[in-house]
Amino acid sequence: MAPDPLVAVKRGLAVFPIPPGGKRPAFPGWQRSALRDVDQVRRVWRPGDNVGIGCWASGVVGLDLDVADGHHNTDVDGADTLAALCAAHGQPWPRTLTVRTPSTGRHLYLRVPAGRVILSSSGGRSPLGPGIDVRGPGRGQRGGYLIGPDSVVHGRRYTVLDDLPIAELPAWMADLLEES
Repeated sequence: MAPDPLVAVKRGLAVFPIPPGGKRPAFPGWQRSALRDVDQVRRVWRPGDNVGIGCWASGVVGLDLDVADGHHNTDVDGADTLAALCAAHGQPWPRTLTVRTPSTGRHLYLRVPAGRVILSSSGGRSPLGPGIDVRGPGRGQRGGYLIGPDSVVHGRRYTVLDDLPIAELPAWMADLLEES
């Protein structure tokens, strides 16, 4: 099954093509070329392209929960960090669209409330703690991106784990993530 960008577009996400099997955009300026229009996507998409999700154009933040598997820059599972953070704030785990990554990590998609500026962070510098990379919309079309569902990297697929509507980023989490 080839990645289908229209599945993401129907969820309100803006997509851009990534070369088959890849994780990086093929061209600069992908932030401004992310599309939400079904007809435009059909015109430009090449069979087999992976799906990039532009966080800025989509108005979402992606929480990338890494696993401590020796391939990520963490010795802590991001899911454990997020569970502890939710418990410390007396809040539930966010119920939202969740995608399992090929490394068995997770991408949680959350809508960013209007007026909030959430930047990307990774490599242990995330305000949410170790094992959690943040792919934020940023500002001025300079946000991060996620690899979308059904994309294939190294022969392994990104799969939808929790097929839920994209929830709003909880205020307590936005407060931790928002640019100061």
